[in-house]
Amino acid sequence: MALHFELVTPAKLVRSEDVHMVVVPGDQGDFGVLEGHAPFMSTISQGTVQVFKTAGAAPEEIEIRGGFAEVGDKGLTVLAEHVED
Repeated sequence: MALHFELVTPAKLVRSEDVHMVVVPGDQGDFGVLEGHAPFMSTISQGTVQVFKTAGAAPEEIEIRGGFAEVGDKGLTVLAEHVED
């Protein structure tokens, strides 16, 4: 099973793919999301999103600044104010 992950800024869709797990820098601390996670919404702070493509893989790190994260039936969507290139 895979988690559908989308990373979006006000300007564009940065990423849309199926992954194993994503760790997000929430305002109340980092949280991990796997396939089947309960619906959830959180504000996010400046930090690093870690994307694990497969179980046991090293994470790909993406620097972001602010925004929101939502976990729903379709997976995880991170709406970031800014993504570092």
